[in-house]
Amino acid sequence: MASHRKPRPASPRIAGIRTPALATAALTSVALLSQAAEAAPSDDDRPSLEEVEKKVDDLYRQAESATEKYNAARERTTKQRKLVDSLLDDVARRTQRLNDARERLGSFAAAQYRTGSVAPGMATFLLADSPQDYVDRARLMDRLTGRQKSAVDDYVDQQSATLEKRREATQSLETLTDAQDELRTAKATVQKKLSTARELLSQLTAEEKARLAAIEEKKREEAARKAAELAARQAAEEERRREAAEAAAREEAAAGSGDASPSPEPDTGTGTGTGTGTGTSDGSSSTDSSYGTKADKALAFARAQIGKPYVWGATGPDSYDCSGLTQAAWKAAGVDLPRVTYDQVNAGTTVPLSDARPGDLVFFYDDVTHVGLYIGGGMMIHAPKPGTYVREESVYYDGESSIHSVVRPA
Repeated sequence: MASHRKPRPASPRIAGIRTPALATAALTSVALLSQAAEAAPSDDDRPSLEEVEKKVDDLYRQAESATEKYNAARERTTKQRKLVDSLLDDVARRTQRLNDARERLGSFAAAQYRTGSVAPGMATFLLADSPQDYVDRARLMDRLTGRQKSAVDDYVDQQSATLEKRREATQSLETLTDAQDELRTAKATVQKKLSTARELLSQLTAEEKARLAAIEEKKREEAARKAAELAARQAAEEERRREAAEAAAREEAAAGSGDASPSPEPDTGTGTGTGTGTGTSDGSSSTDSSYGTKADKALAFARAQIGKPYVWGATGPDSYDCSGLTQAAWKAAGVDLPRVTYDQVNAGTTVPLSDARPGDLVFFYDDVTHVGLYIGGGMMIHAPKPGTYVREESVYYDGESSIHSVVRPA
């Protein structure tokens, strides 16, 4: 029996291919999604690796700057605390002397009162907390014996000096409180910067950390290349100086030989300039030798610290920050450097980087917040930043423009 059903129209899907209208719509959707994906930022609006690296570097720089401020504040606090302790001790001694003077006055007043040789008002005068108010009454003072007057004068002097020292101690305590507040602020700033940096780094994926390590390695390679170039320039300059010194020595010898000949040339016979130069050179050599000896001790100490962790505010012996390391190194050589970079940069003679010698201090950044100990060959020993260790590294570790100055401290 024939079916009365009408034949089903052809399916719009043929061999898995949509009809042109549906295909166009699908392709359009795909294109729009692709464009949106390309335009959208990374997952969860995360910053790029380069942005993270720059932000972390900036945070470490800011933390190092805050560390130097913390070090300075701590040094001021320590000095102020010693001053306060000294003043309080002085106040205690003066108070005791004041009490002794008061007792002497009391004994005089009691004796005079018992004999009736002095009116009761005189006893009040002698025992008063402010005898200076009575001293102006010459009539009463005229009635005192020499010993009594001496006792009164001593008491007045002791009281005045004690009151002045108490005022100084009070002011010093206020200054100490301000210094402690500054210290706490600097400490909080350092901790906040470091915490933010650690948080940013903790959010990196393993792949991003590997890429960041590769970037750092590339920077180190570039810094090493520049260090090698600096070493070559310094070696060439040293060779030039050596040759110049040898030439000067030959000229001096020739001048001496000319003096012995029957017919010396007038210009050669005048050896004052060369002689002065030799004297200066000898003096310079003596100075160089002294500096070299001290520098060797400072460098030996610094090398012994390699591998110890950077800890902000630390001065050893188990950990260091940058200025703590340079201070300790030169202290081992018998040279006292200030605690912070801002002061260390002024604790010697500034020299060009091309003339840097082992032992010199190399300072970094416009705000002078980092320092290392030059060891020659474009290299230095320094405590770089939190999370790292004391190590040898190129002076170009953060780029050529980061170098602020070179100072010879002794």
